[in-house]
Amino acid sequence: MATDIKDTAHAVEAAAVMRLLPARPRLLALGEPTHGEDTLLDLRNELFRQLVEQEGYRTITIESDCMRGLAVDDYVTSGTGTLDEVMEHGFSHGWGTFAANRELVRWMRASNDGRPACEQLRFAGFDGPLEITGAASPRQALTALHGYLAARVDADLLPCTGETLDRLLGADDRWTNPAAMRDPAQSVGQSAQASQLRLLADDLGALLDAQRPHLITAAPRDDRDRARLYGRTATGLLRYHYWMADTSPARMTRLVGLRDQMMAHNLLAVAERGPALIHAHNSHLQREKSTMRMGGMPLQWWSAGALVSARLGEGYAFVATALGTIRHQGVDTPPPNTVEGLLYALPEDRCVIDAPRLATALGDTRPAPRVSPWFGYSPLDPAHLADSDGIVFVKDVPQSGPRLFSETGRADT
Repeated sequence: MATDIKDTAHAVEAAAVMRLLPARPRLLALGEPTHGEDTLLDLRNELFRQLVEQEGYRTITIESDCMRGLAVDDYVTSGTGTLDEVMEHGFSHGWGTFAANRELVRWMRASNDGRPACEQLRFAGFDGPLEITGAASPRQALTALHGYLAARVDADLLPCTGETLDRLLGADDRWTNPAAMRDPAQSVGQSAQASQLRLLADDLGALLDAQRPHLITAAPRDDRDRARLYGRTATGLLRYHYWMADTSPARMTRLVGLRDQMMAHNLLAVAERGPALIHAHNSHLQREKSTMRMGGMPLQWWSAGALVSARLGEGYAFVATALGTIRHQGVDTPPPNTVEGLLYALPEDRCVIDAPRLATALGDTRPAPRVSPWFGYSPLDPAHLADSDGIVFVKDVPQSGPRLFSETGRADT
């Protein structure tokens, strides 16, 4: 058995990952089972460099606010702003505080120096403007979409004025009230104003689509793509706020599913530009249903990866990351009868595993699920080994260094 498993292992290189796949995918998803470890972010950076240099990849997208990510993309493509500014304002969930993310942005900017626009490296966030404590106001996305259309189409075609949007939106703190996450009565998502805004967002999105032939000649592709992002984000946020005000037992299942649906829509837009590397938690990228407990309730929903895979087929590939130890978080040597324990016995510190071949090698020998002593780490589910295209295994994760800025706490995946 040990020999069979060793035969599935290869060095952690882009070429080894690509050999696992039938063709170069438009979206190559690299998952991680925990957040905030520099070892995993450094590994991601190195794989992205290799994908750029060897496989023609040009885009990386990470589990961060899609609207904030526009500032990072502006910086890496044109040098707009400073590195300090984009690290502070261009990321959500505290991601801007990580040295490896700073190095990624710095390297992308340096790599783009002298490159023609069509060959430049691009950055995108693919998460919605959502935090575990709530959701952003739809103001930024709605007003940006309205402004884009107002500058390019006949005013009579617009469903409303900017002043109407401003009046209906009201104060932003009505939308961002953190109490609304636990108390639906605190949400404005099902108010009369919110209902009217949902209709207007739909009409603005429909107008954007109806005017596409004109807009192709009237605006650069980047501007059109951003307008579509504004439309997706506005409608997604308004839908999210609507269900925050819901009082049914399905409320939290709806919310976590809506987040992944927003992620999936953003990923499909990224795929239109060409091959991209995705980096996020395994649970957002896997093909099987995601599960978690929140407030004592079990939740199940289809992840962004499952939704995208259903659309793209072989155009989507998923490589999960598994870990042996995170001793500074109390995650010690895995039991030998778990998948992680079997991989921990291999001599390599890091390796890429052919997941379907590993599942075949195990045959009827079903490994036991690993139980994590720390809520922030999610072990592999041995029942779904063959549902991923590969596994990156990292034997030991040392403690990360200090953050660059004050880090925002994060409890979600």
